[in-house]
Amino acid sequence: MHMTQRDGALDLLKWLALLSMVLDHLRYVGYSVDLLYVPGRLAFPWFCLAMAANVSRARAVTHQWRYLGWLLLFSAVSEIPYRLFIPDPDTLNVLPTLALGLLVARGWQLKTLQSRLLAGIALSLAALFTDHLMFGFFGVLLPLAMLLVIHRSWYFSLLPGLVCLAGNQWQVLYYAAKLGNSSAVPGIVACLIAPLLGLFLLRHARHIQPPPMRRWAYALYPGHFLLLLAVRQTIA
Repeated sequence: MHMTQRDGALDLLKWLALLSMVLDHLRYVGYSVDLLYVPGRLAFPWFCLAMAANVSRARAVTHQWRYLGWLLLFSAVSEIPYRLFIPDPDTLNVLPTLALGLLVARGWQLKTLQSRLLAGIALSLAALFTDHLMFGFFGVLLPLAMLLVIHRSWYFSLLPGLVCLAGNQWQVLYYAAKLGNSSAVPGIVACLIAPLLGLFLLRHARHIQPPPMRRWAYALYPGHFLLLLAVRQTIA
């Protein structure tokens, strides 16, 4: 029987993205740990890179629909825990951004009429509702930017790095840097180099075999909000 070996580097990238996200959200537990904003800038681009890797390797269209279905399901499941934990959120949770980004990346990869139409709809929704999406319109473009460079030389990673910076409101970061904010300049650097670091992991860490991150991992997103909320209420 032919069995496809899991890509340990891809699993490692997902675990590190999850760790970066949890570190970022620790800023809302109750202590002043603004420097955690910097490693937190790695989470979204690494999730987008993992998505691009899956899209580039997928052979079956049904696999892609399943992927989209899980994203949409947990987008809905995660919204209440997200709003309970994040004080006064001005966007939806991150999964709608990833779902739209998946449609855009699939449209480029599959090149069928249906996939191109869905990609066009996703881009239109991203443009219309950019203020309601975490990382906005550029966040929806980031999986495609990752897909475009995933098999190219390392210096092409500057493209998704710039898209990542745009999705992280570079104007706000630039203004904060001018004011001397200690996290702003490292945050800008983290946005720019996150794709390069992620590509390095995918290409050079294949011998590492962390625990595989399967479909159950979707539940970690709403689950970590509830866990951190419980921690915040305990130490309050």
